[in-house]
Amino acid sequence: MKSVRPKKYLGQHFLKDENIAFKIVEALQMDHCSTVLEIGPGTGVLTRHLFELEQIDFFALDVDEESVSYLQENYPEYKSKVLLADFLKFPLEDFGSNIAVIGNFPYNISSQIFFRIWDNHHRIDEVVCMVQKEVAQRLASKPGNKTYGILSVLLQAFYDIEYLFTVPPGVFNPPPKVHSAVIRLKRNQTRQLACNHLDFKKVVKTAFGKRRKTLRNALKDLNLAAQISNEKVFDQRAEQLSVPEFVELTLKVFSND
Repeated sequence: MKSVRPKKYLGQHFLKDENIAFKIVEALQMDHCSTVLEIGPGTGVLTRHLFELEQIDFFALDVDEESVSYLQENYPEYKSKVLLADFLKFPLEDFGSNIAVIGNFPYNISSQIFFRIWDNHHRIDEVVCMVQKEVAQRLASKPGNKTYGILSVLLQAFYDIEYLFTVPPGVFNPPPKVHSAVIRLKRNQTRQLACNHLDFKKVVKTAFGKRRKTLRNALKDLNLAAQISNEKVFDQRAEQLSVPEFVELTLKVFSND
């Protein structure tokens, strides 16, 4: 098998620039990581560098049978490292903790991937990935910006996020209609939020679901207690609150549960 056909329904845009591929792999710091998982290896432009990692357990996961066959045939000595598997359903618990994730994420499921990362923040220490530029900007955005949203808050609760560099469309096959960007997520010092994690997620998603409204109106469906709904914080909008302020808000909203 000589090549892999990019498939539109899988959101595949294969990177063909070796210099950018090397920069992405080089950005992976792996300070405490024992396992590296690559999402969507495609034609293996990152994978061939990752195979060379020493003292690290590495696996490439792809839902594209053609891609998996191509890599297994071209790198037979690493055949067991290339898996026909969906990261969204992959049993991460089999690898314990200290996992690093890398990849050129399919744009059509990048949000789902990041929600899975958040759900497994206790296992995943680091992420280096290429995504649509607007998504990268959103994840790294700070309070007060219009790009600041649900995933900004959720991921920044457990990760320091760094926008590394922008990637033009011409280095892909086929070229996407947008610019891409590479970002790095590194676990911060927060191991446990002061509030329930699922309550936190619910408050954040509900608040940004009606981001143009004040929190008093946006969170109305959560049945705010009368004694707290008059507090000043509820005069603000979701995009104005930092992660610690969302934690405090969650404690207020669920204080009577």
